[in-house]
Amino acid sequence: MSDSDAPPPEPAGLDGLPPMYSIAKGEVVSVQTYGAFVRLPGYKKEGLVHVSEMSSSRVENAAEVVDMGEQVWIKVIGREIQGEKVKLSFSMKAVNQGTGRDMDPNNVMAEQDERRRRNFRDHTGRRINLEAVLNTTCTKCGCKGHFTKDCFSTPGLQYALLPDVDDGEPQQPQQTAAEKKAKKKRKRERKESDSDSSSSSDGAHAPSKAKRGRHTQDREDKKKKKHKKAKSHKHS
Repeated sequence: MSDSDAPPPEPAGLDGLPPMYSIAKGEVVSVQTYGAFVRLPGYKKEGLVHVSEMSSSRVENAAEVVDMGEQVWIKVIGREIQGEKVKLSFSMKAVNQGTGRDMDPNNVMAEQDERRRRNFRDHTGRRINLEAVLNTTCTKCGCKGHFTKDCFSTPGLQYALLPDVDDGEPQQPQQTAAEKKAKKKRKRERKESDSDSSSSSDGAHAPSKAKRGRHTQDREDKKKKKHKKAKSHKHS
């Protein structure tokens, strides 16, 4: 292990606490959703076993693993002072709960967990300031809250909220005066074209009717001639 990975020196004021990476058996004195507090014999200070340190598998609630008054094996993986308080961190997954054998004798997992907690800890104490909505109206789209240079809409296009429509009765879209006028014009043109087509069809059928009339008259004349001829032969 390099010097950069070595844990930071422990601050003063930790006397009377269990040494780092020591293994002991303690009693569960409190069970919370996020973990369980364990008290070691001979020490007044309780240590926290976080749910992430209870088992190698995922634990949602500490009550799934331990109960009040239960005896568990723990390994001390953290000792630090936060203000006037001393914080002790224990691990159950680093110790065999049946025999008390150290499952991480080289403290590799413990140091990785400590390094991970140190990287995610915020030491700055800075607050996140949320910016207020801009009190301006975009001249491009007419919406509020952004500048014209930041607008992404099409020039001249404005957006508006749609009115609430009942699901049971679909609403017909309203037609403008120009659309109504265009619709009437199309209807009138369609009527005119229909009348023109009907008149042209009548004119086309007229010669054929006259032709059929002539054929009928010729057949009747031929019948009359045959009838007269037959009568003349009979008298003779």
